[in-house]
Amino acid sequence: MEHAWVFLLVRWIDLVLAAVVAGLAVWALIDCLTRSPVQFQRAFKRTKGFWLALTAGAAVFSVLGVLGGGSLLIALIAATIAGVYLADVRPAVSLESRGPGSW
Repeated sequence: MEHAWVFLLVRWIDLVLAAVVAGLAVWALIDCLTRSPVQFQRAFKRTKGFWLALTAGAAVFSVLGVLGGGSLLIALIAATIAGVYLADVRPAVSLESRGPGSW
């Protein structure tokens, strides 16, 4: 057991990464909740219900992963969903919230 610190370090790194993914997923969910359904249509993205379901699932599973030491695969899926929403959908939907004639 002379290398037990390595396992402890790996566990802490996993926990920190899971917390970051959970934070991103919750941020994506809250942002999605604040948007109007018509903004998604104007931006030619999937429906608000679709993105709500994905971001809610990502948030739930990632928070449960932090609390219970979930699977790395689940965390990767949740990070992908939150990342796609925050990097692609959110900027497109945000442009639609500014109204006509705005840059």
